[in-house]
Amino acid sequence: MNNGQPVPTDAVRVEEMMNYFAYQYPAPKSDEAFSISPEYADCPWNSQHKLLRIGIRAKSIAPAQLPASHLVFLIDVSGSMSDDNKLPLLKQSMKLLVRQLRAEDKVSIVVYAGAAGLVLPPTSGMQKAEIEAAIERLNAGGSTAGGEGILLAYKTAREHFISGGNNRVVLATDGDFNVGLNSVADLQKLIEQQRESGVFLTCLGYGMGNYKDDRLETLADKGNGNYAYIDNMQEANKFLNKEFTGSMFTVAKDVKLQVEFNPKYVQAYRLIGYENRKLQAEDFANDKVDAGEMGSGHTVTALYEIIPAGVKSDLAPNAAALRYQQPVATQQHGQEMALIKYRYKQPDGKKSTEGSVPVAHQPRSLSASSEDFRFAVAVAWLGLKLRESTLIKEKASFQIIELARGATSFDPEGYRKEFLRLLQTLKQ
Repeated sequence: MNNGQPVPTDAVRVEEMMNYFAYQYPAPKSDEAFSISPEYADCPWNSQHKLLRIGIRAKSIAPAQLPASHLVFLIDVSGSMSDDNKLPLLKQSMKLLVRQLRAEDKVSIVVYAGAAGLVLPPTSGMQKAEIEAAIERLNAGGSTAGGEGILLAYKTAREHFISGGNNRVVLATDGDFNVGLNSVADLQKLIEQQRESGVFLTCLGYGMGNYKDDRLETLADKGNGNYAYIDNMQEANKFLNKEFTGSMFTVAKDVKLQVEFNPKYVQAYRLIGYENRKLQAEDFANDKVDAGEMGSGHTVTALYEIIPAGVKSDLAPNAAALRYQQPVATQQHGQEMALIKYRYKQPDGKKSTEGSVPVAHQPRSLSASSEDFRFAVAVAWLGLKLRESTLIKEKASFQIIELARGATSFDPEGYRKEFLRLLQTLKQ
């Protein structure tokens, strides 16, 4: 959009757009890993529909209480990384990360091009000049043996594993693996095997042109990790400096949500986005099934579009009549429109904790909803428009701009106003 180019519809992931921004969800209680805050209000793009927003906020760990870290930087130095917005930008952004480190933290650096190699053994965070000098010496050239680099990075992390600490591979690349393992399926299998070691994964994507976004998203999803695209120093500063603890320190892993809707109030529903993160119903209680991770102070937003009971809609599926199930909620739970069930594991845990949060049937008008609700909805609305969704009736840009403009009073870093500026580039 900044370059005035059309946005490929398949490149738009609505959930990542919503979760780019910070929201003021209430902090969890001291004994909880995260809080869940539902909000139910009108839908702006289908006037007869409602929206359920689920806001999650992880507990925050004070910097002084963070566990010791061993970060293995896995850096792509192949020929495709020579552009200014790749390896040169990568070097500067990794230095931002190095500046956050303490004496008890360690950094190793593994590089890969035609082959993989260890260029910096585990080095204390106090030796920042030595770490930064090793980063500065990196140069691009050769083909890309990504699979070999991943194996060496995880081997380094395992050999210097900090028990009870934060052990993480930080992969920085354009994703253009072309030597050895290079299919998404092969790389996914490799990462799934490596995550069992207790080492987490962060993927940082750089560049344009040959940039392989799908590969990095897959690796992050399957490797108990997270993912960010870095196209300038502002983005690097956001993810690696301002959001350092949320990006690099996991407080809950394999976080799963399952929402049960009350047919007394809900005729049909759909989850917006998360196409690559949906689980089968039976996977919710299966601790062997991988799910998402949450970092310190991290927020996650999910949005459901609801067709209320009694509303005539071409979008509602024609459900077959049921003989043994009455579509009426029991009197005991008659005032609930939904129940949010959740499961998660401790960062080093194997067994999940489970709980639930009921959602009252108390829909608000859009104007009476919170700013966080309205802004998240505006971002999702843009995403659906860019995806050319056939499920939204109203698509006028001025309506999205109007909704977002009224929800920018909480904007400490100016990201919401930047979103508004981006909206101004839309032609209709």
